Amino acid sequence: MSDSNSPSVLARLGAYGFGAQEPVILAALVTGDPLLLIGRSGTGKTFLLNSISEALQLNHRHYNASLLSFDDLVGFPYPDEARTTVRFLETPATVWSAESVLIDEINRCKPEHQNRLFSLVHERRIQGVALPSLRYRWAAMNPCVLDDTAVDSYAGVEPLDPALADRFALLVPVGDWTDLGEADRRAVADPAGEGRVANDGGALRVQVAEWQAIFREEVEQCPDSIIGYADEVTTVLTSAGVRVSPRRARLLARTLLAALIVRFGRQLRPLPQDAATVALQVLTCSLPQPAWGEQVPSERILAAHQAAWGYAVLTGRDRWLYRVQHETTLDGKARLLLQAPDPDLGTLAVEQVLANETPARAAAFALAAFPAAVDGRLPIGAEAVHDLGRVAQPVLDVDGVVRWSDAPGRPQQPHPRLAEFAQVLERLTGARRLRAQQWLFHCAVQSLDVGDASAGEAELHRCIEIFRTGEAL
Repeated sequence: MSDSNSPSVLARLGAYGFGAQEPVILAALVTGDPLLLIGRSGTGKTFLLNSISEALQLNHRHYNASLLSFDDLVGFPYPDEARTTVRFLETPATVWSAESVLIDEINRCKPEHQNRLFSLVHERRIQGVALPSLRYRWAAMNPCVLDDTAVDSYAGVEPLDPALADRFALLVPVGDWTDLGEADRRAVADPAGEGRVANDGGALRVQVAEWQAIFREEVEQCPDSIIGYADEVTTVLTSAGVRVSPRRARLLARTLLAALIVRFGRQLRPLPQDAATVALQVLTCSLPQPAWGEQVPSERILAAHQAAWGYAVLTGRDRWLYRVQHETTLDGKARLLLQAPDPDLGTLAVEQVLANETPARAAAFALAAFPAAVDGRLPIGAEAVHDLGRVAQPVLDVDGVVRWSDAPGRPQQPHPRLAEFAQVLERLTGARRLRAQQWLFHCAVQSLDVGDASAGEAELHRCIEIFRTGEAL
């Protein structure tokens, strides 16, 4: 599949400077899912999509959303002879027979007009009527900059409605002049290609048909590693405060499958080593936030990708243990521990939690887990029960008011955080208060850093409830 992965696939159409974005753009041609290009004016977004329609020999419609009226899409309504229904008088510009549609400047129309495009992008429908010929729905927009005083802001640009943005499977950033290499810059500057119809001799049309045939086979039995990646990366990003809708998790899996087919053909089991690079690119272009002016930090995307990819390429016992290791919350680890495949793996997970968490968090986990472990309600071995008891026992032994004098060699003065701990305890009652007091006073005596005491106590309580009830889900 080396030819299909060549940066010259789109360049053969006269569209230069899209080498970095090419895998995801080609993936969108395979899936037929909606594609949105985001870039500054003059970067070739419209030219690229119109050129692709020419190369694929599609019946194409190109609309400018800032000037678009609804009649442009559907034609002029008129009653039938019996005056029982309304039909539309079609023109060469109407959408009814289109195979591909490009909605240019999609964020230059007001939100109420964006809503009219919703069913077209999402369902291939207009006015509730299906468009059976429509294969591709494309759009282009300038970047949305929420600060209208910024140098690179565009007058008249509206944030794309999040619901509409979420219907685009891919939101691909398009580079500017400084992102191009010398060869691409010279090709873009060459006036010889002006007005030329894109024609690669049918190569792209044939190649896309071959990729689509593989995609139709594989999507019915999508590799578990791809589904696992989409599942895990969605979970990790959501936990980090980056909203990824359930719909987008499926779109991500579809796009990743298509992009890997474009890159590797049928070589999907096991995934090739370079597949991780493709996955990161697909993930970066799958987040809808840039359409309404929000930028997800690249380091957050990379961290989620790395965590999810490690999970995706593993199987069985190794995958479960990897998930325990990368779960950031103690209650999340507690839920996973209840699902341990066997006592040996459960024991290993407990040992890693106690060894890798901070002393304060390890003490909280042990305090929560030890009673259930003693009762035999955890899928762990005797060694793990012993180690949980070793860490939990000093916490359970705490009694009375803690002062610095309780620690050898300390002067006679109260612990500096006791007042803060007392405020946390005042809001609690019963067994919850007792467990929180034991944990906080233990941390005070041992001078352990608990971070946010209130948040730490809440996490401890959730762990206790999970182990008490045995609810893993």
